[in-house]
Amino acid sequence: MIVMKFGGSSVADAERIRHVASIIKTYADKKPVVVLSAMGDTTDHLLEAADLAVTGKVDISRIEKLHKDTAEALEIPFTDAAALLGELKMVLTGISMLRELTKRTRDYLVSFGERLSVRMAAAYLNTIGLPARFYDAWDVGIVSDSNFMAAELLDDVWQTIPAALNGYRNGSVSEIPVVTGFIAKDPSGYITTLGRGGSDLTATVIGAAMAAEEVQTWKDVDGILTADPRVVSDAHPVPEVTYEEAAELAYFGAQVLHPRSMMPCRKSGTPVRVKNSYNMTSPGSIIVENHAGPVAAVRAITAVKHVTLIDIVSTRMLGASGFLAHIFNQFLKWNISIDVIATSEVSVSLTVNTKADLSGLLADVQKVAATECKTGKAIVTVICDTARASSIIADGFAALARERINVQMISKGASKVNISMICDDSEADTVVRTLHAAYFGKNGDTAK
Repeated sequence: MIVMKFGGSSVADAERIRHVASIIKTYADKKPVVVLSAMGDTTDHLLEAADLAVTGKVDISRIEKLHKDTAEALEIPFTDAAALLGELKMVLTGISMLRELTKRTRDYLVSFGERLSVRMAAAYLNTIGLPARFYDAWDVGIVSDSNFMAAELLDDVWQTIPAALNGYRNGSVSEIPVVTGFIAKDPSGYITTLGRGGSDLTATVIGAAMAAEEVQTWKDVDGILTADPRVVSDAHPVPEVTYEEAAELAYFGAQVLHPRSMMPCRKSGTPVRVKNSYNMTSPGSIIVENHAGPVAAVRAITAVKHVTLIDIVSTRMLGASGFLAHIFNQFLKWNISIDVIATSEVSVSLTVNTKADLSGLLADVQKVAATECKTGKAIVTVICDTARASSIIADGFAALARERINVQMISKGASKVNISMICDDSEADTVVRTLHAAYFGKNGDTAK
């Protein structure tokens, strides 16, 4: 058994659904479980319809047209989708009457995107000779808590998913399950959404609970790349990364699975493979717990732009205990997350999201330390084997020196898989290209 997850762009219209169906057909002998997102921009259109309903107007014309046109192009029945669209209109009518949208109602509303998607795809698979059955996530045992808009899965899923899908695994049920991603139900039967990485999480928890051969997440690139191909033209796939490396890549901006979505597979040891839906012959990148053999020192380079660098200095606290504790308590008080940090006896330099409101935090910190904020910064992260940090840093910084780029902060600490540095936003792409050439170019040898 394998699990195959396709995002919204992969099922955006009739042509894309046909292509996804051809991929599924190629893997039919591996007993695939298919997990789908909503078609194209349907989720955004649902949220726009909700905002409109709060003002008293009900309009699902764009959503209805997309799915109706798709059904006609695929020559599939529209009955199941039509029933859901009728239900959607009733929900929006209720919102328009109350002029109110609660988190619980929002999750119910957003769920229609995935629910429509699986009905369309399953119907088409049946027409091309692949028996398939659509499932809403709760029908295959996906249960969550009641934290609407950001629900967490319950431990029950490790029993409820196998109970629902064992028939398919043992052959007593032949239809390919086509399952909604991103959504669940709480113990009271209310629909929830799983937040960031929710569709990937649906796929990985099914794969982990069913002890699948692997979970495949299909994207539009040949796996996990050494850098963003929009920045580095000769970026190439990384054949294998660990869960820890993939989590760091995702955290620092790469389009990889969200770290929380990898947790079920990490628990069970189920591999996750990132594949390209436009290039089926590419093996993609596999995410595993540990590397199978010798690996390059540097795996990939990624960047996050638009961050704020905060420098905190207090000579009054020289030798005093509790300085860092006091500083970090202020970040906790104001619920502001720190990304990268470097410290000394009397100073702390760290980065935070520029969108955060820092006024209260800075007022508190400035009571005990001089504070300077610098916006327009970027974090460039090298995913690597930090046991070889000296040569990695030496080669990278030598290349940056030749470009006359001086990084403003460097962090290498608890993580054994990354070295991060801070530069100006305007320099970020150049830094990534320069480091990539140093590590992966024809004259680079650190990555070997």
